Amino acid sequence: MSHPSGTSSCPSCGAQTSPGASFCHQCGRPIKEIARPRTAERLTWMATGGALVGVVALILGLLLRRPGAAPEQGVGAPPFAGPADAPSASGGTGVPPDISSMSPRERFDRLYQRIMRSAEAGDEGGVTRFTPMALMAYAQLDTIDADARFHAALLKLHTGDVAGAQALADTILARNPGHLLAYVILGTAARFRKDDKVLDRNYQEFLKHYDAELQAKRPEYTEHRRSLEEFHQAALQAKKS
Repeated sequence: MSHPSGTSSCPSCGAQTSPGASFCHQCGRPIKEIARPRTAERLTWMATGGALVGVVALILGLLLRRPGAAPEQGVGAPPFAGPADAPSASGGTGVPPDISSMSPRERFDRLYQRIMRSAEAGDEGGVTRFTPMALMAYAQLDTIDADARFHAALLKLHTGDVAGAQALADTILARNPGHLLAYVILGTAARFRKDDKVLDRNYQEFLKHYDAELQAKRPEYTEHRRSLEEFHQAALQAKKS
């Protein structure tokens, strides 16, 4: 099959791809051999499909549902770090984002949004399919801010890599002491592990820094306002009890 000069075909689905593309814009699969993610991120490749789907289902249950209540789309209390923050985009969950010509940051952001929409829609296959690519895009970033670390930590929570998520939260705090999103991640990880002592400690630290951090008006706080509000309410409730 002939193609215009400089183009090629995806080895998985046969779609025509752009010159230099790493991923197919049609099926989302790698077009050519690419570097494996760092060791901490490699578990997404090693996990079997069935085991990963099971882990994703467990994480989604923690992040999207109130204990003892029926699930409500876009609501969680406290899941804190749920997909309700993800920006909406046209096309639903059935069409992969065209990431073939994007920068690593653009690729990471688009894949993250795609995964969060899949999670919110209950599409475990979409989460399983795109998370490894998102984490590889994250590993290729030249500069990494707190927002990118928060997104990567959420993806690690979705795949069951709680330790990896905690490490990213610790890095956020090392670079930005008092950063609220770090406590959201650490609190969510503690809730996953049913460690009430660690959860309470992160509630306290979150409340301690809450007012000053909001005054800083960090852009990521606007994007993740829902998660911050839910964690704040949960922290205040825990303080009363």
